[in-house]
Amino acid sequence: MERALPGRTFALGPRPHPEQDPPVPNVPNPTRTGARTVYEPVVTPTTRYAGREATAAFLFAVAALLYNWWLLEFRLRTGLDPRHSYVSELYAADQPLRHLFGGLESGCALLVITGALLARSTPAGHGRWARTGWLALVGLGLSSLADVILPMTCAPSVEPGCVAVHPWHTATSAFAHFFLFASMATLSRAAAVQRPPMPLVRRWGPRVLAVAMPAAILTIGPLIGHPGWHGIPQRAHLTLVGVWFALLAWELGRSARRRRRWAGHWDGPWERYVEGLRRVWRTEPAGRGNGPGPERGGPERGGPERSGAELDGPERGGQETAGPG
Repeated sequence: MERALPGRTFALGPRPHPEQDPPVPNVPNPTRTGARTVYEPVVTPTTRYAGREATAAFLFAVAALLYNWWLLEFRLRTGLDPRHSYVSELYAADQPLRHLFGGLESGCALLVITGALLARSTPAGHGRWARTGWLALVGLGLSSLADVILPMTCAPSVEPGCVAVHPWHTATSAFAHFFLFASMATLSRAAAVQRPPMPLVRRWGPRVLAVAMPAAILTIGPLIGHPGWHGIPQRAHLTLVGVWFALLAWELGRSARRRRRWAGHWDGPWERYVEGLRRVWRTEPAGRGNGPGPERGGPERGGPERSGAELDGPERGGQETAGPG
């Protein structure tokens, strides 16, 4: 929509949120009275959240690796068969390595909680869907901590008298799965309809959810009286959770890098871009003072040319007065 006034035409429209995208550099306008002639990037909206996003990205990247701590069972003697045992059996109350595996699970949960709270306080946490998704990740971390605080009393895969259903531990595991799938669904939705954009989450988030949920369903065999081979889908499910954390880490890191780039920390091709802007918007023409100087012995640019009559100096006079002899 445009409104026309005497001598002016301007467009009316919604003003963008200042934290949605890095703003266009504050390039001066030479047609306006009092315009600046020095390039000054806008730094306030872009640098405010870059540190939080970078920290959250690092935490989620570490959590993506630490969430698959179950790979250590192939190097340590646990006495459990990975094909027919739950991962939570590794830190059951009667297992010898419960402190090691329980500590790894708790550390991963704390990383997820801290990273989600940091991301929630950035533009990536604006909007209804994004807020719900990051808070769901906080719920996932709290449920994982409760898993460690309320562990299984025994390992049902190797102890015949041990039941697979431990009410408190089963409840905390159910909450962890609920919050995990809620975060995948809501953050994938936020990446599709809100800003700032998260293209990897928008593309791969629904696919990870579509595979992780059936894998989790295949692990309930022992809970309904049909044990066996439930360890394989559970470990595949945990691998997909690590992929989900890696996607979040990549998007948060990309956003932090872009904010720092727009804040004036230019590198690579952006240096040439800034230099081009400076040359265009300077008061003097581009290239003045940077090109080659006047040729030696020739007249200076802009100076008056000397005529033949003005060459009555010693050179010409010497040629005329030179006599024979």
